[in-house]
Amino acid sequence: MNGPDFEKHELIPVIAQDEATGDVLMLAYMNQAAYEETLQTGRVCYWSRSRCKLWRKGEESGNVQELRSIYFDCDADTLLVKVHQIGGAACHEGYRSCFFRKLDPHTRQVEVIGERVFDPATVYKKS
Repeated sequence: MNGPDFEKHELIPVIAQDEATGDVLMLAYMNQAAYEETLQTGRVCYWSRSRCKLWRKGEESGNVQELRSIYFDCDADTLLVKVHQIGGAACHEGYRSCFFRKLDPHTRQVEVIGERVFDPATVYKKS
């Protein structure tokens, strides 16, 4: 096997991890075209399920992800991309990581961890 199996699944989940810190930044999806573009450009490209189109990470916010390495799992149906996160935030809500809410499994209380890097209302102005 030389890479992910897009014949088995058209969309493959992708975990983005900060190469330097090991922080999990986000989970998104890639199709074959996004995968190929990522390999060709060195900048991570995903498939946006909500917009049904290629999503070049950072195209609006400037918070791009430079590809450092890419791994695929034993079933070739999940990817791990290790990235250099430019701009400080991977999350569209302005946080460094999309995983900024911590749930206590005993009390079920939610705690917001981390601080916003940018204000989404300013960055994603609707035209």
